[in-house]
Amino acid sequence: MAKAGYHHGNLRQALVDAALRLIEAQGPGGFSLSEAAKDAGVTPAAVYRHFAGREDLIAECARQGYLIFGDVMEHAWNGGQPSALAGFGATGRAYLAFARRFPGHYVAMFESGIAVNRTPDLAAAAERAERVMLRATEALSRHIPEDRRPPARMVAAHVRAMSHGVVELFARAPGSQSPYAPEDLLESGIGIYLRGLGLLPPDR
Repeated sequence: MAKAGYHHGNLRQALVDAALRLIEAQGPGGFSLSEAAKDAGVTPAAVYRHFAGREDLIAECARQGYLIFGDVMEHAWNGGQPSALAGFGATGRAYLAFARRFPGHYVAMFESGIAVNRTPDLAAAAERAERVMLRATEALSRHIPEDRRPPARMVAAHVRAMSHGVVELFARAPGSQSPYAPEDLLESGIGIYLRGLGLLPPDR
């Protein structure tokens, strides 16, 4: 019987899909190329027609993840509509939603140790996703007096770190316990941060 990957002419993507399942179940370092090949229904030798090694396979998982992530962030930002503040908050929530909906991609992107500059295509996909958050912080920062305005990249890095922390501690960690939903934790954290920048009025 012909292997499904060969029959459909999409062996490369079948291997990526297999790797994503294994990454989600076992982590980025918890599987071999042979396991990915077996999951995809092909021989181990077939893998090398498309990927030089396991890290190249994981890098392709990350690249595809960044493409999806960029689309999710673009949709959330929506040109800053109805306001830069609303769009900014939406990008934070989109980060959590992506991590939940695409855990294999998320781990390949942020927890595999694969450098984003490993390939030009991976770097371009990552840069596109980062630009969305940068545009959001630039639009929001325009409301801060120039002499008190932090660099937009710094603000984007702070929010990204906060989002990643909430994901790791409360949204993905098995058995994690929190009295608050991850979305509420992130929203309140961003609110405190924005108040410190003078972008939100103080609580009364």
